[in-house]
Amino acid sequence: MPVSDEDLFDTVPELGEKLRDGEFTSRELTEAYLDRLEEIGPKLNAVVTTTEERALEYADRADAELANGVDRGPLHGIPYGLKDLVAVDGYETTWGAAPYRDQEFDYNAEIVERFDDAGAVLVAKLAMVELAGGMGYSPDAMSFTGTAYTPWNLDVWSGGSSSGPGAATAAGLVGFSIGSETWGSIFSPSGNCGLSGLRPTYGAISRYGAMALSYTMDKLGPMCRSAEGCEMVFEAIAGPDPKDHTSLDRMDTIRSLEPSDPVRLATLDLEADDTNFQDSLETLREFAEIEEISLPDLPYGETASLTLFAEAGSVFDDLIESGDVQDLTSPQGSIGGYAYDTILAKDYITANRIRRKIQVQLDEAMAPYDAVVLPNRALGGAANIAGLPGISIPNGFDEEGVPTALIFTGRAFSDLKLAEIAKEYQSRAEGVDYTELLDMPVYQDEDAGAASS
Repeated sequence: MPVSDEDLFDTVPELGEKLRDGEFTSRELTEAYLDRLEEIGPKLNAVVTTTEERALEYADRADAELANGVDRGPLHGIPYGLKDLVAVDGYETTWGAAPYRDQEFDYNAEIVERFDDAGAVLVAKLAMVELAGGMGYSPDAMSFTGTAYTPWNLDVWSGGSSSGPGAATAAGLVGFSIGSETWGSIFSPSGNCGLSGLRPTYGAISRYGAMALSYTMDKLGPMCRSAEGCEMVFEAIAGPDPKDHTSLDRMDTIRSLEPSDPVRLATLDLEADDTNFQDSLETLREFAEIEEISLPDLPYGETASLTLFAEAGSVFDDLIESGDVQDLTSPQGSIGGYAYDTILAKDYITANRIRRKIQVQLDEAMAPYDAVVLPNRALGGAANIAGLPGISIPNGFDEEGVPTALIFTGRAFSDLKLAEIAKEYQSRAEGVDYTELLDMPVYQDEDAGAASS
C-alpha cells in the first residue's frame, strides 16, 4: 500500500507497527517524508539540508533487516530529523548562522551513532535560531533560513531555538526530531507546535558532536507527536558516553512509576485564568492526587541567565573577538554579543554557589511528589539551571489557533516517570489531530509561508 498523507502524522509507535505489518516499507516512508520536506519545509522555513542519499541507504538497510527477522527496536526504519547543531559526517552543520554556513565535521555525533544502531533513518538537518540564541535574537531575523513558523498559524513563530524540529515534526515532515534545550528551546517549539517534547536530566544524553552554548545547561532531547514516542526515543539514546565528560553513568537511577503507587502531583498558585490548564487538572485528578505548593524564593531566572551568558561568551569568544559576530542575521546578536565578555568571574562564581542552593532546595520541595505540573513554559529558568527533566505535552489551543501546553517537571532522573504520567494523561484527554493540518494553508496554499512569498 502507498504511504498516505495521514500516515505521515502517525506517532513513533504507530509508524513502527505499520512497518512491521508490511503496510509500507521504510524506503517508501522515507521517500514520502523527503517529498514533504522539499514541498512543505520551505513554507515553514523549517529545513536546512535533506540527507537523501544517506536516508535511502539506511532505509534499504532497515527493510532488508526487518525482512530477515532482524529488529533493532522501536525506531527501526523510522525517518527522523536533527536540529542543525548536531554533526553528521558528509553534511554541513551550520548552527543556523551565516558565519558557519559551510561548516562540516568528518565524524558523527554520538546521538547519530546511537540512532544508526537503533535503525532510525536520518532524513534532514532542521532549522534553528542562529547559535541557538546564544548571541541574542529578534523575532524578525533569527537565522539565515528565515523565521520558522508553526504550521497551525503561519503568522506565529514556531518557537526557539529548536524552531525547525518543532515545525517539521508537527507538519508531518519527519517521524520525530531531536532538539536541544538550554533554557526553553525544546519546550517553546513543542508548545507552539503542539508536540510532546522531553527535556532530559542534564547529562542523561551525550552531547558529543553537538554545538555547545552553555557547557553546564545544554541538553538534547526528543520532540514527537506523543509522549510514548518521546519515551521510546529517550530509551534508545540515553546513557553514558566516554567522549562526553558531562554524561552520567547513572542510568540505573532513572526512575519509572510503580504501577501500585498513587500518582502525586504538585502545582503552584499562578493566579492565572487558563481554561486549558484548569481542564487539564480535572483530567489529571482522575488518576492523580494534586496539591498546591510554593517553591523556595530564589533568583532562578537571574542565575540561569548569568550562567548562560557567561558560558556562551566563552564558547563564542573567537566569533566575538574576530568581529564576525556582525555577520549574524540577528541585529541584537551583532550588538549584544560583545556584552557577553563583560561578566565578571566573581559574578559567575556567585551564580554557581546560588545554583547549588537552588538544586538542593528544589529537590527538597519536590521530593514528596512525582512531578510539578504547570501550564506552558513555566518554571523554565529554575528547571534548566537545576538540570531537571521535564516533558511538555499539548492540552488545547488558544484564541489564535496556536497550541497550548501542559508541563511536567520532576526531580533529577525521573525522566521515564514523567513520560509515563504524560502517557496516562494522553490516554484520557482529547489529543491533537495533526491531520487537520492537511486542510490548512501550509498544505493548501502554494504561497503560504514567508520563504515562498
